[in-house]
Amino acid sequence: MTKAGPSGDELVVMLAALANPLRMRIVATLAGGRDYVSHLAREIGVSRPLLHMHLQRLEAAGLIVGTLELSSDGKAMKYYEIADFDLHLTASALVEAVTTLTRPGSEKGPAPEEQS
Repeated sequence: MTKAGPSGDELVVMLAALANPLRMRIVATLAGGRDYVSHLAREIGVSRPLLHMHLQRLEAAGLIVGTLELSSDGKAMKYYEIADFDLHLTASALVEAVTTLTRPGSEKGPAPEEQS
């Protein structure tokens, strides 16, 4: 992500990831501090497999970061925390993001208007 904000493609991925109430709850919970998968699943009230699916989507969008750590008893535990992101939605931010959208064929910019 650049200082000016996410590219159009990054913004679409971020907004799609946040467009799910459960994923919003995960981000809100992690805003209180990092947590490991089993505890987070209990805290939110979902199964670990379902949580993993949503965590992967949030991580792919750059909203959270996961790290694998060893506990004192040698057990591998995956911890997640909020990534350093700053998302401000304004009309001008959307205009700027649209100019960087990628369309099929890797061409930059919005698709040309349909001719009638």
